[in-house]
Amino acid sequence: MFESVFVQISVILCLAVIGGALAQVLRQPLIVAFIVVGILLGPSVTGMVDPSSEIELFAKLGIALLLFIVGLKLDLHVIRTVGPVALVSGLGQVLFTSVVGYLIALGLGMSHISAIYVAVALTFSSTIIIVKLLSDKREVDSLHGRIAIGFLIVQDIVVVLVMIGLTAFGQPAGEDTSLGREAMLIALKGAAMLLTVALLMRYVLPPLLHRLAHSSELLMLFAVAWAVLGAAVGDWLGFSKEVGAFLAGISIASTPYREQVAARLVSLRDFLLLFFFIELGAVLDLSMVGSQIGAAAVFSLFVLIGNPVIVMIIMGAMGYRKRTGFLAGLTVAQISEFSLILAALGLSLGHLDEETVSLITLVGLVTISVSAYMILYSHALYRRLAPWLSVFERRVPFRELDEPMDDLKDIDILLIGLGRYGATMASSLRAQGCRLLAVDFDPDAVAGHVRDGYRVHYGDAADPEFLASLPLAKTRWIVSTVRDRGINTTLLRDLRAQNFQGRTAMAAASKHDAERLQAEGVHLVLLPYSDAAERAAQRLMESSQTQFEASGIAP
Repeated sequence: MFESVFVQISVILCLAVIGGALAQVLRQPLIVAFIVVGILLGPSVTGMVDPSSEIELFAKLGIALLLFIVGLKLDLHVIRTVGPVALVSGLGQVLFTSVVGYLIALGLGMSHISAIYVAVALTFSSTIIIVKLLSDKREVDSLHGRIAIGFLIVQDIVVVLVMIGLTAFGQPAGEDTSLGREAMLIALKGAAMLLTVALLMRYVLPPLLHRLAHSSELLMLFAVAWAVLGAAVGDWLGFSKEVGAFLAGISIASTPYREQVAARLVSLRDFLLLFFFIELGAVLDLSMVGSQIGAAAVFSLFVLIGNPVIVMIIMGAMGYRKRTGFLAGLTVAQISEFSLILAALGLSLGHLDEETVSLITLVGLVTISVSAYMILYSHALYRRLAPWLSVFERRVPFRELDEPMDDLKDIDILLIGLGRYGATMASSLRAQGCRLLAVDFDPDAVAGHVRDGYRVHYGDAADPEFLASLPLAKTRWIVSTVRDRGINTTLLRDLRAQNFQGRTAMAAASKHDAERLQAEGVHLVLLPYSDAAERAAQRLMESSQTQFEASGIAP
């Protein structure tokens, strides 16, 4: 509709702002709002915006940066830790969903070929959307977040192999359709890619980044270039762009510059990802979905319920707690953008008709939208469903057991959260002789502070069962440095349910949140930035007063 790409993008941005603001007022996920804006702008509704190469380019750049930042936050230790459960959960969920989905499709009267495509399309979850939601909730570094990212990457590898196989079977007779040959070639390329990344990590990237770090602008430019190059190489070798960008991030995850790079790229990532969600909505063809509503409802319920259940079964059998399995399982409760690509491939090969493609499209729209709510409100969902989830947990969840805490003496302060603010507070309290017990859900933070001699336990204090295992009766103060009012409100409610008799101190992100926490009965509300600024001003005035008095000048 618009001849100028600049005008087209300006319209997209303006309407995205309006849609995002409306979603914020209605307390809805921004991802859903952006997809809806894309649908309204696309050919299925107004036709104001057609998917263009420029929009697609922005979307691909956003995807590259998203997975690059995820790779930055992982190191080899984390991969070794969550690798087995990620591999078993990823492959187990793929096998379960494809088999059961195939049987459901046959039961709905589909042909064998169409049933295979639908079953495979239901198998894959959206790495991009899940990672974005986990990042927004700051749960990428949590145990369930790392496991989820692990099996999503496993799924990305599987989808590449599936597409190779379908393409090979779809070639005309007489052409080379050796599936084994193609799989072997992909395996060799993957090994070469991993070896190259390992050599770069060992010999090239550390000194190069040290030299580039003298200019922060040049360091950021290199980071963007490295992310996009990794995505391009991954795509060129026959893997997904996600895998390539993810490996590019891992390659510099062990350097001291990863935190600075990740922090500086977040805003650019969020801006570019807007175009991915807009494009996802704009390419949805809703013209034939009316006749597919019944089948789409069946498949959507299967994906929204069946996929999380199989992940919980597998993780429970491997010794993880039901809460970890539940939170990780919710991340596979939708189908992926790969599913839409797979449907388009089937249509181009003559394996599918347009009605089946519309069915997959509708299931994608429903599951992506609903799962966004499920993930954003995952903790509230868990609290409601927890009594019925014990069947997914072994009697002894040995992979998440910690040392016994019943031998602790009286604790002055139980500190929750070892981020920058929490770690600084812990150091100061320890220096003053405080008997301190800390809790954090980041395994790396826990391991680091344990090495430094702190008494730290891994766990999420928002989990009422973990909270009940803490020595609350021996604790005088519970201090939460987490600045999420929802988490703190939940923590406060759970403490009352445990009949905690001590005092509470909780951090707040704003004065409004501080007032709400005070109204809910928190004894001391901490405003990290405000308190630090006031203390700095106080020290500055004290120092100035001392200098004036020493010089004999009245202030």
